[in-house]
Amino acid sequence: MTLVDGTLGPRVRWAFADRTTGVSLAPYDAGNLADHVGDDPDHVATNRASLAACVGVDAAHVVSMAPVHGRDVGHVEGSSAEPVPEVDALVTTVPGLALLVVAADCVPVLLADGDAGVVAVVHAGWRGVRSDVVGAALESMVELGARADHVRAVVGPAICGSCYDVTRERFDEVVAVAPAAASVATGGRPGLDLRAAVVARLRSAGAT
Repeated sequence: MTLVDGTLGPRVRWAFADRTTGVSLAPYDAGNLADHVGDDPDHVATNRASLAACVGVDAAHVVSMAPVHGRDVGHVEGSSAEPVPEVDALVTTVPGLALLVVAADCVPVLLADGDAGVVAVVHAGWRGVRSDVVGAALESMVELGARADHVRAVVGPAICGSCYDVTRERFDEVVAVAPAAASVATGGRPGLDLRAAVVARLRSAGAT
């Protein structure tokens, strides 16, 4: 398992992992961490335990979500063996927890105000960009004591704008609320750059 990691201020660590190793069988392919897609739960648990060991946390302290491409935010107050249902962001002030977001084409976003001790993770697809799930997560962080202009962010890997061709109707729908998402896909078709839209939204809130 390959990790890229760093810090987001005092007491806050972040990491991204790939899926190059693990025990899940096709079509889940090796290091699947999602427990809401039909993979063998024992395989997912083994993969998560490997990830937790790599980042130095107890696997029991890893809290995940079951995203639905909405804008609801789950407030995490302790460990949970089950994913938080029907949310696309998690926020917590509890030290020692590891919030997990998994994504394929969608954008994983990690947020923290280390001084306030508030962290969040976000799953942002085109629907999430349209409905401003990042803004919803920031609002929840502020409610818990964070300052938006003190929030630091890491935006993870996602599908690129030149690869993500969409219908003209979807393009117009998303770009109407997130102009930075406008892109041109291969062959000149309408495209969406979701990462650019997320970065623009974070900057508009004062996050760095």
